[in-house]
Amino acid sequence: MLPAIWMVLFLMTLLIAMEFKHSITRVMLRRDHIVQVKTVILVAMLAIARKFIILDPATDPAHIAAFAAALVALGSVYWLMRQRDDPVDAAIAERAARDREERV
Repeated sequence: MLPAIWMVLFLMTLLIAMEFKHSITRVMLRRDHIVQVKTVILVAMLAIARKFIILDPATDPAHIAAFAAALVALGSVYWLMRQRDDPVDAAIAERAARDREERV
């Protein structure tokens, strides 16, 4: 069982590092210095998920609740930002706004 835990821990760390490298590469190729907020939020969510995996069983419930609240908050922000980047969602929202204006 112990090697499986280390494998999951390694894979989560690798995933975080790959996502971070992708965000840095994206910034360098575009030659602007604005890091994509959505990518940073995703990396933070992956880091908190990794923390849940390596959490000591004797951890205080308040700490677990704090990690869970942080993960829910980051997930909510990530979900709210999806419309900005997703052209399908943006088109649907634009069409709904036009329909509301036509009804008035």
